[in-house]
Amino acid sequence: MSGRARLTLCAAAATVLAAGTMLPLVDPATWIFQAVFLLAVQSGVGALTRRVPLARPLTVAAQALVTLLLLTLLFAREQAIIGFVPGPDVFQRFGDLLQAGTDDVGRYSIPAPLSDGIRLMLIGGVLVIGLAVDALAVTYRSAAPAGLPLLALYSVAAGLSGGSAAWLWFLLAAGGYLMLLLAEGRDRLSQWGRVFGGAPRTAGGLDSAVGAVAPVRTGRRIGAVALGIALVVPLGLPSLGSGLLGAAGTGVGTGTGGGGTISAVNPLVSLRDSLNVDQDRQVMSYRTNTDDTQDMYLRIVSLDDFDGTAWKPAQRHIQDVPDTFPTPIGLGNDVQRASIQTRISAADWYAQDWLPMPYPASKVNIKGSWRYEPVGRTLVGDHGQNTRGLQYEVTSLIVQPTAQQLASAPEPSGAMKREFTKVPESLPPVVAATARKVTEGSANHYEQAVKLQDYFAVSGDFRYDTQVQVGSGSAAIARFLKEKEGFCVHFSFAMAAMARTLGIPARVAVGFTPGTPQADGSMSVGLRDAHAWPELYFEGVGWTRFEPTPNRGTVPDYTQTETPGGDVVPLPKPTVSSSTGPSTAPSASESCTAQQRKLEACPSESSPATVASHDDSWPWFKILGLTLAGLLVLGVPLLPMLWRMRIRAVRLGGHGRTDADAAAYTLGAWLDVTDTAWDYGIAPDESQTPRKAAARIVRLGELDATASEAVHRLAAAVEQVLYAPHPRPVAGLAEDARRVADALRTSATRPGRLRALLLPRSVIRVAWAASAHWTSVTSRLASRREALLRRPSNQNS
Repeated sequence: MSGRARLTLCAAAATVLAAGTMLPLVDPATWIFQAVFLLAVQSGVGALTRRVPLARPLTVAAQALVTLLLLTLLFAREQAIIGFVPGPDVFQRFGDLLQAGTDDVGRYSIPAPLSDGIRLMLIGGVLVIGLAVDALAVTYRSAAPAGLPLLALYSVAAGLSGGSAAWLWFLLAAGGYLMLLLAEGRDRLSQWGRVFGGAPRTAGGLDSAVGAVAPVRTGRRIGAVALGIALVVPLGLPSLGSGLLGAAGTGVGTGTGGGGTISAVNPLVSLRDSLNVDQDRQVMSYRTNTDDTQDMYLRIVSLDDFDGTAWKPAQRHIQDVPDTFPTPIGLGNDVQRASIQTRISAADWYAQDWLPMPYPASKVNIKGSWRYEPVGRTLVGDHGQNTRGLQYEVTSLIVQPTAQQLASAPEPSGAMKREFTKVPESLPPVVAATARKVTEGSANHYEQAVKLQDYFAVSGDFRYDTQVQVGSGSAAIARFLKEKEGFCVHFSFAMAAMARTLGIPARVAVGFTPGTPQADGSMSVGLRDAHAWPELYFEGVGWTRFEPTPNRGTVPDYTQTETPGGDVVPLPKPTVSSSTGPSTAPSASESCTAQQRKLEACPSESSPATVASHDDSWPWFKILGLTLAGLLVLGVPLLPMLWRMRIRAVRLGGHGRTDADAAAYTLGAWLDVTDTAWDYGIAPDESQTPRKAAARIVRLGELDATASEAVHRLAAAVEQVLYAPHPRPVAGLAEDARRVADALRTSATRPGRLRALLLPRSVIRVAWAASAHWTSVTSRLASRREALLRRPSNQNS
């Protein structure tokens, strides 16, 4: 197999290995076979056009054209001319499929079903990446930059899938890239002629292998250090992925993972799937010490970031779970409350990343690795921790404000309104207009909230239907307001968005309704109890639940008063913690978290704190770990530049006084000049003598007279070392080499100078050195194996 064919095969293999990281995203994974076949055809077209040969841009264009024809044949055959020639209808079909695929990605949890839209996105993406890798590594003979499209493919898949097998996908993708670099190195070495593995020739006491030893050692060290950093160091660093709450891992519905576990990725679509199951399954059961369970909503996560297309959890820092949670944001001392205890048992098949708890929880007793998000007052599993088969105990508050307290609530702080009343510019005007029309005549935010709830649940003629798609995009809420049918996701999203347009801080909570009482006194929560509801913020009360979904859950008592100012609703039996007497607990300012201070939502000093304060400061080892991670991110892209600077310093540095040392120094200076010219686009030609190579560098590099004399002096010194019986040391070689480098830098364009500095072409010598070392090792092992096999026969003779 020729070097170019081997390089083509390695480029395709590297793309396939990187595409393997996307296998966990979709079920079934049969798309990978189609992608491999089409990629093989694409690579074959590239190999044939390079043998013609065609110009490089024409080679890439031919591959792109064949790729388009293949995608047309596979996805838009009915819209194509004679079945495979693309026309306007084909591109319209591609657009429709991509839009459908985008909707499916937002609609389904991982692993998503293999719809036509998702299949086009996967196969088309792999072919585009494969074309870029083949063009860079084979057509343009630059394998190092081909790692960028491979990295893009791996990053997208790894960012979505995660999981315990992430290291395996990294090894596959990295192995494919290293294989590509090794293939290019061998291809370049093969152009130099036959490589002998025997003893090196010596001249005048000079070992000709001296110049090759340093690159081999440098390549080995850089490779070992890079792989060690990439694979080992993250094990000792804090988990960056679990330090922020993103959109992943937020689900409450069923999935198709192994063992019948629930996929906790997309809470909204999983919620819809849960409501539509053919047979209800128990998710968890619980016992509590209160007889009033109508408000025992088991909350999983809050969605407080609204970008116009979807609600999702905002990215926030998480911390260790405190012994007792801080006072709920905004809860004043005059609001009646009771403390209750609840013991929850999750089903063995229910694997949820977030912990279902009554809201607001004040203490959790649970085993495992969990982290606390203070703004949403939620617990999230760390390093793969989930709820499967867990039993835990939660102490929580039943907060029962009066209608009068909600009606007289002052305006929330500026920070609270800035964060929780934001609506995107893409939100259709009909949303705000409908909110104003429905709440017309309201005297305060409480009356506006009650009117919004009643509009959806009673007077607006809305219909509850779990078969309606979740929907996405800025027009989803407007469409729901027009069609007036949906399920809890639509109702909660619409009310929260409309409340924000009225200046009321709002977010959406996802979890479960209280469930069904059992004969043994416990409560059973099933898949069909999955629910979403809006939470609105009132200063002095905090985040308050509303129920706009008709025929679901329970309407809170504080929203059923016709006019503000009713009597206080009696609380359940557990001990009431609304005493006005002195308290030994820390003051509100002490228990107020940093996030609460940021939102200017800390309770007043007179408000009795119900829990102890805790320290939010990060330990020193986390700060050190994040610092090292930042240095790693900045340092790895600079490795080629650092290697080139180190090699130049070694070659042009001091040397010994013997003739052999002087000869090695001369050859090193010449090699640095040819490598510098290579960095600026003048590839070395080993078939030329030093004198002709110098003239070529002068001509192509457009060097001035001073630099031209310097490069010719270096060439003459090299010829003397190679051919003279007794070579004489030549002074000033390092200065001549630097003079030539300065002249090449001056004549180069700005992009050329930047490329030569950050990604020098001569860095490929690391791969060559590694390849040579590997060949030497395998040759020695083969020789030893042959010697061991021959030894018995020699003894018998």
